[in-house]
Amino acid sequence: MPELPEVETVRRGLVPAMEGQVIASVRVNRPDLRWPFPARMAERLTGQQVLTLRRRSKYILADLASGESLLVHLGMSGRMLVSGRLIGAYWQQTGAEGGQPGPHKHDHVVIDMANGARITFNDPRRFGSMDLLRTDQADRHRLLAGLGPEPLGNSFDARYLAAALAGRRAPVKAALLDQRIIAGLGNIYVCEVLYRTGIDPRRPAAELGADSVAALIPVIRDVLTQAIAAGGSTLQDYQQADGASGAFQDDFRVYGREGQPCLTPGCAGVITRFAQSGRSTFACPDCQR
Repeated sequence: MPELPEVETVRRGLVPAMEGQVIASVRVNRPDLRWPFPARMAERLTGQQVLTLRRRSKYILADLASGESLLVHLGMSGRMLVSGRLIGAYWQQTGAEGGQPGPHKHDHVVIDMANGARITFNDPRRFGSMDLLRTDQADRHRLLAGLGPEPLGNSFDARYLAAALAGRRAPVKAALLDQRIIAGLGNIYVCEVLYRTGIDPRRPAAELGADSVAALIPVIRDVLTQAIAAGGSTLQDYQQADGASGAFQDDFRVYGREGQPCLTPGCAGVITRFAQSGRSTFACPDCQR
């Protein structure tokens, strides 16, 4: 499932096509994805100017001039692909003659912008979702209420994280995946962060010392920033808005490296994989304590 870097990469890819632009028409090809689409979604979107595109955790929000926001979640296999006639390299996925590509089986929502761009929401597994909500009440939406701070935001610091982890007996990996503590972190990037800080994913969160908690903050920021710069990680379905794959998987130091040598200088360990809460965890048994 796309995590923060993938969603942020998609958001950035949508900005040139959508931000400040007017939605000319919307085609909704089915009644639902994971949940039913909001009532009259195409009608409520058509003719609206997109004031800004922002991200909250793993969700994209398009704030509209109407005072509503379109909330998008990519789910497991959702893609938002941009096509059009803009001269240059930014809009991709054009047809054979530079026009719009033909429809595909899983193109569930198609948004045509007045500037000629087309945004297609394609989702083979249909675990994605879209909703419309009042912009001024976005933080109260059932999918956004209770989310923790953004890990790249100013409110996420060592003091906050130490307080959030205090008294928690859950493994530190589970705590970092808890969206109520940190918004947007997922399995891949938590594995990478814990490896790079030398912390055993199974350690109870409350047992982390002040130095270990403080060390997590810059590493979380660095891993996410590097992943965004690389366009996210593509393991199966994820694509950027221009149809390209992400490249951060080429820089994984631990995730997916079961049986391979540890990359920590001076460590002779071998990466192992084990299950935690139904998810694969990758770690070095020698240098992660």
